[in-house]
Amino acid sequence: MTAYLITSCDDHQSEYVPEHFRGRAFMSGFTGSAGTLLVTKDAAYLWTDGRYFIQAQSQLTGSGIALMKQGEKGVPTVAEFIADKINGTLGADGRTVSASFISELAAKKPELGYILGYDLLDEVWTDRPPLGHSPVWVLADEYSGESAADKLKRVREKTGGSALVLSSLDDIAWLFNIRAEDIAYNPVALAFAIVFPDHAEIFAGKGSLSPEVQDHFASLGAAVSDYEGFAARLGSSDIFAHVCDIRADEKCLSAVYMDILEKSGKNIIKEPSPVQDMKARKNRTEQENIRKAHITDGVAVTKLIYRLKTEYAGRCGELTETGVSDMLEELRQKGDKYLYQSFEPISAYGANAAIVHYSADEQSNTRLDDKGFLLLDTGGQYLCGTTDITRTVALGELTHEQKQAYTAVLKGNLRLAAERFREGCSGVNLDILARQPLWELGLDFNHGTGHGVGYCLNVHEGPQGIRMRDRSPAPFAEGMLTSDEPGVYIEGEFGIRLENLMLCVRIDEKFLGFETVTMVPFDRSAILTDDLTPEDAVLLDAYHSRVYEAISPYLDDDERGWLRAETAPVLEG
Repeated sequence: MTAYLITSCDDHQSEYVPEHFRGRAFMSGFTGSAGTLLVTKDAAYLWTDGRYFIQAQSQLTGSGIALMKQGEKGVPTVAEFIADKINGTLGADGRTVSASFISELAAKKPELGYILGYDLLDEVWTDRPPLGHSPVWVLADEYSGESAADKLKRVREKTGGSALVLSSLDDIAWLFNIRAEDIAYNPVALAFAIVFPDHAEIFAGKGSLSPEVQDHFASLGAAVSDYEGFAARLGSSDIFAHVCDIRADEKCLSAVYMDILEKSGKNIIKEPSPVQDMKARKNRTEQENIRKAHITDGVAVTKLIYRLKTEYAGRCGELTETGVSDMLEELRQKGDKYLYQSFEPISAYGANAAIVHYSADEQSNTRLDDKGFLLLDTGGQYLCGTTDITRTVALGELTHEQKQAYTAVLKGNLRLAAERFREGCSGVNLDILARQPLWELGLDFNHGTGHGVGYCLNVHEGPQGIRMRDRSPAPFAEGMLTSDEPGVYIEGEFGIRLENLMLCVRIDEKFLGFETVTMVPFDRSAILTDDLTPEDAVLLDAYHSRVYEAISPYLDDDERGWLRAETAPVLEG
């Protein structure tokens, strides 16, 4: 074996994974959610994206691992590097490598050999956490807006006589209207599924299925088998005998499972699952519930900001980063239909906020001060939706540079949310709207502008996104829920990000637009009103008017009075 590849994925190609599959973090010391480690006999390399450059540089110090900054000029991709530098055999746990990655490598270097059945981590990670299965529960139709039976019918209409192999956990959860807690913050169950023209098969932790859940699957014509039996069943001689072909998304299916399918002799259609697009287009019930979830969530976040601005004004030094995120969690827990956080909270003060996906721990947990910015990127899982919001809060005195940067980020957020666009446009067509005010100042941010958001599911989902570069852009469609989160990060000084979620709505026969559903005020004290155009001011006032109307009924008199002043029209002084 010439080199060994350790990804950040599990055997479902998930973004967030169970502890059992966090081998890249164990081996490298880099704890960000995205990264790929390549180890050769005399060197090691770690690839990660712009969200984590600062964090990775710090955590890899002294490790001997070279940081490869994805997307930067002159930095090859993982596949390009392997094709150019690795001769002989590449080893990997084939469950954690996508079939599409192996196809890409094979095209670049046909002579490269592979050992994909070798899980090296088992030999060196002596206290590796085992996989576990939490209780599965059924999401009621009053929240899902569509029965699992009807969803399966729609899927079969799209797949015809094919068998659809599903490994993406959120696709399976959405299609069968099930939820669980097998991955922190992600209400999904570890499972595989195969949808046939007349029945389905589910592979899950049987001990996690109550009689009620088993009855739910039985009512859908879905046979339940043990999770560990998926690979063997996939390779059985009779399983695909009565279908014309097999559909499997090679970006989502692991290489070892695709290899089994390719030995079946059936035609393999390697296209995205129709579930992905169906899941992204929230139905009317989901949309109404999402609006309710964001009002509940907005009340919690607004109450927190109020406390920071009033109760702790002049004495923010009593608080730490984690103390603030814990305070927000307590407020969220009081909300209707709240389950838990939708991702690990980012509470970053001062220079820590320049680390895009900073996470405070015992060593880094910083005490606040009565000046500068506190960046809060948090979210909640509710029975009626998933939230993701970022607010950057001024705790006291700000410099002109900080206010100028905050105002530019705000302008980008407002302009993107207000745009109307032709049907067929994707996020790559709209990204410049959020970046232009920053570019005018010679600033930019090194992450995507927006990502899709699930419904009581993963906080990141496809197929849509808003990015400067996108090799396979998915056009926006009615019902898609997407984030709007421009930012600016000055290393060693401060970071600013302002994030709202937006539903894609129809304007007329040709045009689509966005409806912002996040209901939390921006920080009035951080805005340079002279830097706002009249159009920007109109947008800000309109948004703040909606925020006040939506959440003021749920505040006490003091909170309501503060919010009234915070959302007062800037056009009137």
